[in-house]
Parts: sequence; structure tokens; C-alpha cells
Amino acid sequence: MDNLRKVYGNGENRVEAVKGVSFSMQKGEFGAVVGVSGSGKSTLLNCIGGLDDADSGKVLINGEDIFSMGENERTVFRRQNIGFIFQSFHLIPELDVEQNIIFPLLLDYRKPDKERVEEILEVLGLQNRRKHLPGQLSGGQQQRVAIGRALIMRPALVLADEPTGNLDSQSSRDVMDLLCKASRHYRQTVLMITHNMNLTSMADRVFRVADGTLEELGGVQQ
Repeated sequence: MDNLRKVYGNGENRVEAVKGVSFSMQKGEFGAVVGVSGSGKSTLLNCIGGLDDADSGKVLINGEDIFSMGENERTVFRRQNIGFIFQSFHLIPELDVEQNIIFPLLLDYRKPDKERVEEILEVLGLQNRRKHLPGQLSGGQQQRVAIGRALIMRPALVLADEPTGNLDSQSSRDVMDLLCKASRHYRQTVLMITHNMNLTSMADRVFRVADGTLEELGGVQQ
């Protein structure tokens, strides 16, 4: 990110949600972003992922500036290069676990790699739930499916917005383990928003957002 800015509203209602933020992450790094509610965390993540337009600045992913792309080009780039995990799982209720995971591949007219699907189901611990519908799963299991869907395209970047927000402590730890595995094993860059400082101990780098600005807390953790 290079000098990214995002403003909402005008006049007295003008809010500068992201104020000239610049930072970079390397391939395979796991970063956590903390901050109070309303500090600009989600806006920052949405700009990085191209879900929101920035008012100025650049977001470069593997050297590609997503804001220089047309809307259709950016949609395809996002699908192929960025995995999203949200607090709300956004699973398709009529599709089973396996179908939900491979759905991004089908949107991209790609045939699922059976070995890749099996590997993800195994990593997620969902082999015996593969034909279950979302309504037949616990919250933790649904979030694992959402993670699998984010990983199936082997995206360069995984963006997770409060992925443990609706989960109990054990499920939260399981989700964190999976995100770490994605970062370490698959060499994917992961950037996660969380309000829970306890969850940042597994991250390589921790950032804090306050009033639309970003600072790194203590550098790289060992």
C-alpha cells in the first residue's frame, strides 16, 4: 500500500477513514491488525482487497495496481489472487461443504483438482462432513468451510476480517491454527483483523489502526 486514502461524506460529515497509509508485506507473512471499533480497520482491509475504491494512493499485489484496473478486470483479479474470510461465513445454504469450497473455481470455469480438494478437506478436518449442508454444521465448522473456500484458488493474499468473532475459544484457536498453516505451509500472505490481542501472538507482525492511521507494534515477532 502506498499513501492510501479513503474519505466518506462531505463537510461536517466528512470522515477520513484511511489517512495516507503505506506499508508492505512479504510473501508468506502473517499480519494481524488491531484497533478499536470504528478506527478504520475494515475500511483498510476492504481497500486492500479492492472491495472499496480508495480516493488516492495505490494497492500493489504482486506488482499489479488493483486501482488501475477496470471493474471487470479487478473482479477477476480479486477472485484469482485474493481470498476473503469474514466474520459472517457467507456460505451458500443449498450447497454442501465440498461444493461451497470449490465454488470459486467453478466461477472461474476451472476444474477442481481432486488432490487439492482432498488436502484442504483434510487440513480443515472436514472429510466426514463433506456432504453436509451449512445448516448441519457448527459455527466453527462453517468458518472452516469459509477458510477452505478462501484457500482453494491458492490466492497470493488472504484477508480475514474478524474471522473468530462469532466463535468460541476452542474454535477460535482452530481457525488461527489454520490461518497460520496457510501462511507457513502454502506460503500465502495473510492479513487478519481482530479485536482480540490474545490472537495476535501467532502473527509475524502486528499493526494497530487508530483514527485511520497505521503503526506497527514492535516489528516482527519471533
